[in-house]
Amino acid sequence: MFRVLKKSVHTGAGRLGTCAAAAMALSTAPAAAKDKANPLLKLAGAPAGLTLRGSYRSRIEVLDNQARASGPENDFMWSHRAILFAEYDTGPIRIGGELRDARAAGQRPNSTAGVGEVNSLEPVQAYLAADLGELFSAGSTAALTLGRVTLEIGSGRQIAEPDFPNSVNSYTGAVFEWNSQAEDRLVGFWTMPSTRLPNKPSDVHANGVKLDRMSDDLSLYGLSFTKADLFGGALGEAYALRLEEQDSPEYPTRNRRLTILGARVSRAPARGKLDFEVEAIRQVGLARASARPADENDREVEAYLVHVEIGRKGTDDWSIRPSLQFDIATGDDRDPTKLTRFDPLFGAPRGDFGPTSLYGAVTRSNLMSVGARVEVTPSKRTDAALMTRALWLNSPVDSFAATGVQDRTGASGRWAGVQFEGRVRHWILPKRLRVEGGAAWLAKGRFLRDAPNVSCRGDSHFGYLDLTVSF
Repeated sequence: MFRVLKKSVHTGAGRLGTCAAAAMALSTAPAAAKDKANPLLKLAGAPAGLTLRGSYRSRIEVLDNQARASGPENDFMWSHRAILFAEYDTGPIRIGGELRDARAAGQRPNSTAGVGEVNSLEPVQAYLAADLGELFSAGSTAALTLGRVTLEIGSGRQIAEPDFPNSVNSYTGAVFEWNSQAEDRLVGFWTMPSTRLPNKPSDVHANGVKLDRMSDDLSLYGLSFTKADLFGGALGEAYALRLEEQDSPEYPTRNRRLTILGARVSRAPARGKLDFEVEAIRQVGLARASARPADENDREVEAYLVHVEIGRKGTDDWSIRPSLQFDIATGDDRDPTKLTRFDPLFGAPRGDFGPTSLYGAVTRSNLMSVGARVEVTPSKRTDAALMTRALWLNSPVDSFAATGVQDRTGASGRWAGVQFEGRVRHWILPKRLRVEGGAAWLAKGRFLRDAPNVSCRGDSHFGYLDLTVSF
């Protein structure tokens, strides 16, 4: 189902000191009292119409044997993410905003940590929303939002508001959303995606404060429709997106002019029932092979992605859900007139391909993969998942996924290896304090050991532990 303007999810906290103080207060208060009142809202006097939420997350992560072609062999990072969200509902008009402060420390000077990990004091949302009441059919609702927002479309494989990274993309423009009484949904939008700043490695390492850039040099617009009950409780989705990009003196680009057409059918997991998801995305248009100013040669774009998943949740106390996945995302071949590498755009790879941040080896570009996952929920406060994936290159002459590792001759083959990953989450205090830990192991195959620009031939190991306070 298309999820747009997820203002009520992951919302939360301002500066780190304030958040830490709130965390200490939460840890000493009775659990029953914490669940009855929002501490921030209570502090503000709980005026009618005001929504106020916050969160603070602290994470430690370590990496051994880098999978990327660049970056240190081993790395460490201690990151912090604080979020504060506020919205005031006057009746037909809502006024909202969200501030994020994402910082990191301890990483090596040549770390791969970037704008996904560091984006200090950024107002990712600032909007006016008008509730338009019933439109087109009885019992429907409609809203028009103007300003800066966050977006997630469908599965989030092209446009997402991910939770694992510290920072997210924001979009400035207009979003129209309509929902029928039967829960069908229509979304139309025109936006300017922000370029997250600072993006220079030295500024990232110093946690520099620089507001994200928006410009009509980069625009993203589209239309999506969700049918709530297509058949047997399944959702059907179709969407069309358009990305238009051009150079500016300070920010050279690949001048992408892409049309993206996607369709998805899915049935959500339910106890004792088969669930599934099938999504296909096609990208066509024009782009350049590089962002170099001297590169003025437009090439035809023709790329696609297919994702298939099938699973079944058990009826036992642990709600065990095994599932199987298949993914293919095209890569560039030897045709000099075409670009066939699938562009992840603003999508989130975490749900399908494991942790990002210092690890982030696998994403939706030049990839073929089959995998199996087991999810368990032993209690309302605890859940866990284990996943394994076999990984191949779609094209042996293109770089693999997000690693930058490439053999232009194709002599290193297609076999990238096997990835194992898992995570456990537990609410220490329900809805208030959660701990999460996870790990990934990439057993490298021939390609990731033999390609000419491999930086480290040993298997990659990654682990993280984080603590999140919500209030």
